[in-house]
Amino acid sequence: MSPEMSPEAIKVLATAAVIIGVTIAPSIAIALIGANALKAIGRNPEAASKIQTPMILAIAFAEAIAIYALVVALIIKFV
Repeated sequence: MSPEMSPEAIKVLATAAVIIGVTIAPSIAIALIGANALKAIGRNPEAASKIQTPMILAIAFAEAIAIYALVVALIIKFV
């Protein structure tokens, strides 16, 4: 068995690594954003409308990073 890997195998492993990173990092970020926003709303319910807008915006930015990384994974796989 040769220790060398084919370029196709390297592409598959790189794609898998990117997809794993894509699913873990933004998921943690979105969970932290949501948890902290809910804690803040729990402490001050009157400020819920002021907290929700920045929370949704931050979640959208975290999700956008995941979409960019998915595009990178697709580029690695098909190019």
